[in-house]
Amino acid sequence: MSNWEEGQSSISSARYVSIANDLAARIAREEYREGEKILGRSSLAGRYSVSPETIRRAISLLEEMGIVQVLPGIGAVVKSKEAAKAYLARVGEHQVLQELQERLSHLLREKNSLELEINRLLEELLDYIFKATTRLQKLHEISLSESSPLVGKTLASCEFRAKTGATVVAIQRNNEIIFSPSAETPLRAGDVLIVVAPEEILERVYSYVNG
Repeated sequence: MSNWEEGQSSISSARYVSIANDLAARIAREEYREGEKILGRSSLAGRYSVSPETIRRAISLLEEMGIVQVLPGIGAVVKSKEAAKAYLARVGEHQVLQELQERLSHLLREKNSLELEINRLLEELLDYIFKATTRLQKLHEISLSESSPLVGKTLASCEFRAKTGATVVAIQRNNEIIFSPSAETPLRAGDVLIVVAPEEILERVYSYVNG
């Protein structure tokens, strides 16, 4: 991994990176001109209140990006203003990308939290419906066999409520429960209809479902 990749990853807020960014900005503004020597490590360390090693890492990053050149016996000399501008552009792009990733992660966490809350409320609603309806009518579970005339139809097309007088409050399908199914929910063999119906119409409901 290059110094650039290292610097812009999880340690993008490291002090040496921010110093490299500041020096690059100064070079781009021509506070340091091409061919001009940047202050020595000790002077830069004093200016930024960091250790000489931190300055060395900052200069090393700038050198890798082609912004400065470290000459023996001289020190860091500005090599390219355009390279400094290009570097700053990459830093900006990285920061935008990082912000978008953090925002997406935040939204995904919110989405998962909302889904859990929705499922909890659905279960609470169904429990409330069950308790409320059983005071007047009973709940019944009716399985759809493969030979049922309702298989392949929707609750609307088979006119379930109109034909039977019963209400489908949920459909158990494999390990899933579809709460308050819409009128366009297709019925499949093996579905278990959870219906609310008084005892006197129950025979009619079973007859209609089973044909």
